[in-house]
Amino acid sequence: MILTKYGHACFTIEKVGRLLVVDPGAYTEDIGAPENVVGIIVTHEHADHFDVNALGALIGHNPDALIFAPESVTTQLGDTLPNKTVAPDDEVSVGPFSLTFYGGEHAEIHASLPPITNIGVMIDEKVYYPGDSFVLPHKPVDVLALPVAAPWLKLSDTIDFLAEIKPRLIFPTHDAVLSDIGKSLPDKMLPAIAEKNGATYQRLHEPIEI
Repeated sequence: MILTKYGHACFTIEKVGRLLVVDPGAYTEDIGAPENVVGIIVTHEHADHFDVNALGALIGHNPDALIFAPESVTTQLGDTLPNKTVAPDDEVSVGPFSLTFYGGEHAEIHASLPPITNIGVMIDEKVYYPGDSFVLPHKPVDVLALPVAAPWLKLSDTIDFLAEIKPRLIFPTHDAVLSDIGKSLPDKMLPAIAEKNGATYQRLHEPIEI
């Protein structure tokens, strides 16, 4: 499988010539509209993860692809784009990929704000992405997409999360809210912490094989 990281929280996984796209939101400007897409995952309704225009472009190039998202997203899509509602504990397959969903609730930003739905996803029992949460999958994780900056997190929570999961490889995500200088902070702090937990922390500038 080939993993490619795009801006903010978006990444893709390629397997046997088919592509899975995760969270192509409004903060992701570099993904374009790749072909051979069989599935698109949207973890929740916030604009940095859910962009109807980006989804429309992807489906326009890949009319047989299917969007997987919680009900709060699929109700907004209606019949405009092909979609399937998923919830925690659901297991589905799309193309060559197997998907298991976790969680159900976005991490709290502030007590005064109403909670929203969020799903984490395990891809092929290998790559885990919690969306905007720190929900644990309670099973081994090989590659972890680790949120490193957001209104809803402290870096200490990020550290506790990676220490609990102990994956082989960690790559940072959810960081468009940081400047280039700001991104250097987790990139300086987290590699040593990851190493103590048996993991490698790597910011992905190019596609990698996993």
